[in-house]
Order: sequence, then C-alpha cells, then structure tokens
Amino acid sequence: MTTASAHDPTTVPGATAVTGSTAPAARPRLRLATAWLAGCSGCHMSFLDLDELLFVLAERVELVYSPVASDIKTYPEAVDICLVEGAVANTANLELALQLRARTALVISFGDCAVTANVPALRNLLNRDGRGGAEAVLQRSYVDLADGSGRHPHAPGLVPELLDQVWPLHAVIPVDLYLPGCPPSAERIAATLLPLLDGQRPIQAGPAMLRFG
Repeated sequence: MTTASAHDPTTVPGATAVTGSTAPAARPRLRLATAWLAGCSGCHMSFLDLDELLFVLAERVELVYSPVASDIKTYPEAVDICLVEGAVANTANLELALQLRARTALVISFGDCAVTANVPALRNLLNRDGRGGAEAVLQRSYVDLADGSGRHPHAPGLVPELLDQVWPLHAVIPVDLYLPGCPPSAERIAATLLPLLDGQRPIQAGPAMLRFG
C-alpha cells in the first residue's frame, strides 16, 4: 500500500519557541478534528465520556470536523490535531485518510481498529495468499449466505467500493501518535490530549496508556 509523503513527526502543534521573555505567551486555540473510518464508533463514544473535560476542550480548541459534533462534510485545511478512529476498508476511508494527512499537523491513530485494523480486518481471512480480495467478501456475504436471490451491491458514487484488504491507518499514511484501546478510556484520551494542548508530547508508557483491548 502506497503511503502519503513523509512529514516531521517531532513537531507538536501549539509549541512555541523560547524567546527569553518570562511572560507566558497566550496560546491560540488549536484546530481539532476527529474522523471515523471503518469502526463501530465506540472510540467516539469514549471521547464523549470525557464529560466535564469537554468544557475545558471547548475553551481551548476549535472543533472543525467531527462525525459526532459537527455537520461539516468536507475535511478542512490547517488542522492541528486529528483523532482517527477505524481501519481503512474502502475507497472512501482511503480518500479521507489521505486528505486528512495532507491537511493535519498531527494525526493520532485512535483505538485498536486504527492501530491494528482489529475486527474489520477479520475479512482479510477470505483473502488468503492475496487471492479473493473484495470479490470473495462480497460473494460470501451477499450471495453464499443470502436467504433468496443474492447479488453483489454496486452503486458507484453512492456505495464506496471495498478495498481488497483492510489496513491499519499507519499502512496508508504516516501516523504521529498511537492511542490503543477498544475503546481507549476517557482517562487515556485525556492523558493524550491535555499535554498536546500545552504544546507537549504525551508520555505513552505503561499498561495504563498502551494496553490493547
């Protein structure tokens, strides 16, 4: 799978250079986005479980794109941070992944489906030795197991075409941070986002931050 162009993974949005002044500089509100690819939305539900911390985020970020908090259909330019839930399973997933990487300073692989492809990748078992691919998945799901006269779904421009294989996010674009969990807990999400708001990289160590599942 061809990946997007390389970028600088050490850059933290909002970080400011030391100028010698002792007065703290006012930080601009970061432009935050969340995206949903092939996943169950559980990671976004966990994001909403931040509860009162959502009010803190509302004061410190501008939420510019999100399936749970915005009706904007087009991914915007100049996004500082994006949490990406889900694996890359169809052409729409791939298009959005490439687009958000090109328009975002820091991309976070959000949850086990994004990090490993997880449950959506179970259909890869029908693509043994590179044979079968999307055709085998459609045949099994819509014809072999159909109750009546099954047929393959095909609606160009309306229903995205399946990729031959489901991929984790980092297989198609460079990823800056990994936030595992199925879903990640609200505490783990907070421990990742809050340092970023202060221009720091989060400390990702130990089972509390890195355990899958």
